[in-house]
Amino acid sequence: MSTTPDFIEYVCDQIAGVGALRHKKMFGDYMVYVRDKPALLVCDNTVFVKQLEALATEMKNASIGIPYPGAKPHYILDIDDAEFSKKIIRMLEPLLSLPKPRKKKL
Repeated sequence: MSTTPDFIEYVCDQIAGVGALRHKKMFGDYMVYVRDKPALLVCDNTVFVKQLEALATEMKNASIGIPYPGAKPHYILDIDDAEFSKKIIRMLEPLLSLPKPRKKKL
């Protein structure tokens, strides 16, 4: 099962206000970008956050899951809790880097 368009809109609505948001469909699921930085992976209508040491205390009660086969374990973000989700995004965003530009093929 892949992520539904309604769910990705719900995710973006829940975290609105943390910065410029956009999402990109990738293989039936989505990456949510905050200020052009890849922040959340949304697979099968589940929101995943990379396991970073800086988030360990806040996410200590979060479930752990694997977003797709071969991926490393991620925290599962309770996106229904908008304020907590925004708090996690605000902690996460400064730790993220902009993706490297791809070279254009000639």
